[in-house]
Amino acid sequence: MSSTEEVWLSEQEERIWRRWITLNAELAAALQRQTQADAGLSMPDYEVLVHLTDDPAGRLRVAALAGLLQWERSRVSHHVTRMARRGLVEREECTDDGRGAFVAITTAGRTAIERAAPGHVQAVRRMVFDGLATDEVRLLETVVDKLLARHTAPPAIVA
Repeated sequence: MSSTEEVWLSEQEERIWRRWITLNAELAAALQRQTQADAGLSMPDYEVLVHLTDDPAGRLRVAALAGLLQWERSRVSHHVTRMARRGLVEREECTDDGRGAFVAITTAGRTAIERAAPGHVQAVRRMVFDGLATDEVRLLETVVDKLLARHTAPPAIVA
């Protein structure tokens, strides 16, 4: 087979892939509704706040935050600007080296994520984990880890 021939998905692969896409859309929409109702947050807001609260100082450099979110730095910058207008985060200059800024969570940001997190966890549990047996959770973890490793691994060099 030449390198230009298309290798289509099998019927089973296509069926699984389409269900995967549907599942992702349904989960994202349900979590968006939950975080909006509980705390007035979008899912991107929630993701930013999660990463900031994971840091003991409650702040991260823009580049580090972009890496964690898998976003372009410009997207992070624009989103942080919108969140800062709402008082959820603030920018702090880096006095050590002047190379960039930190994004820091504010008291209002902590309050918002503390309101959103319990409902978020409850929704994830209800939509994903409550429907799986213990061995299925382990299998799901294995599959997700395998896919992530393949996705994040450096591309193979073809000689």
